[in-house]
Amino acid sequence: MQRARTERGFTLVELMVASAIGLLVIMAMTSLFKVGMDATFTVTQRAETQQNMRAAVELMTKDISLAGAGLPSGGLQLVSGGTPSKFACNQTGTCYVPNDTYPTGNYMYGILPGFNNGVQSGLSIPNAPGQINDSITSIYCDYNFPLSNFTFALSATSATVSLIATPDPTLPTSLIQAGGLNQNGGDLLLFIVSTPGNGTGPSGTSSVQNAAVVAEVTGITGGGNTVGFATGDALNFNQTTGTNNLGTVAGAAGGANAQMTACRLYAVTYFLQVPAAGGTVQTPRLMRQVDGFDAVPVADDIINLQLSYDVINSQTGFINANMPDPVGAGQSPSLIQKVNMWVMGESLTQGGKRSQNMYLATSVSARNMSFCNSYSANSTVCQ
Repeated sequence: MQRARTERGFTLVELMVASAIGLLVIMAMTSLFKVGMDATFTVTQRAETQQNMRAAVELMTKDISLAGAGLPSGGLQLVSGGTPSKFACNQTGTCYVPNDTYPTGNYMYGILPGFNNGVQSGLSIPNAPGQINDSITSIYCDYNFPLSNFTFALSATSATVSLIATPDPTLPTSLIQAGGLNQNGGDLLLFIVSTPGNGTGPSGTSSVQNAAVVAEVTGITGGGNTVGFATGDALNFNQTTGTNNLGTVAGAAGGANAQMTACRLYAVTYFLQVPAAGGTVQTPRLMRQVDGFDAVPVADDIINLQLSYDVINSQTGFINANMPDPVGAGQSPSLIQKVNMWVMGESLTQGGKRSQNMYLATSVSARNMSFCNSYSANSTVCQ
């Protein structure tokens, strides 16, 4: 008879050991996969946050680097004896930063520091370090839309505009063309009148006396031929009381041999906004506001904006570095030489272990601001 042959199989212990080893391998692979996915998520969030902050910083850098361009040296006295003029406000009366009037007796500097004044409506941002958020306003002439093709005949409340005899075809030929002035108002125009002096300048040379004024456009009619500067404008520039108003400059422009130049002036304010939608508070964002127009968002998830300034001390002639509040310290904003910025961004995922915050820092030279000669033989000369 044929003998039955038996085959040896796996024992229960062997099966249990093999299963345990297999499970360990699977768990290890799963853990490695999760670590890899978490790392990818982290890197992606950091890259998006950094890219967001870089876009914001680059735009701020452009505006700050132009601060003071086209303004009279040391700044400009606005209307004195009247109502203080405003910045960072739109045509409906919404003002975006708590302190919105020009400092030191209504004086316009190329840079207006806003220490701890950087969140609309004075709201707090819980994740901001130390609850310090700043704003900054940069003021300069817009050379992308030059007005050298036009002449302006000023009155106390308006200006009649005409093309020069031989206009440059490469420059704007209409105030209301694309990229030009808003017909409904909100733009700021700077007028500077220069007249020959009386020969009492240095070494007997003829001095030059300047009259300058900033006016807010309240409307443009006649196909761009008449610019209105009606009183009661949103930013309080068009005033007939006090001095240094449009009527004063109009009188100076009518003098013998008077020469007048004009430019569109940009007053650009950066600040943080905490928007609310449907009763829910959204994440903060960086905003940019120009002249008398509505603010527009620049970058989302920006939770902190801190600024400091390198300022020439008008007494010693040397730099006071990293001053967070030069106006409060008694220093003139006209002598700001450099702006130091710290911007903190928050990742799209907020809260929990996946939330990330990171800083981006840079410095911007204020190349068009005033000059201070600390090597003067007799005394420090600051302009």
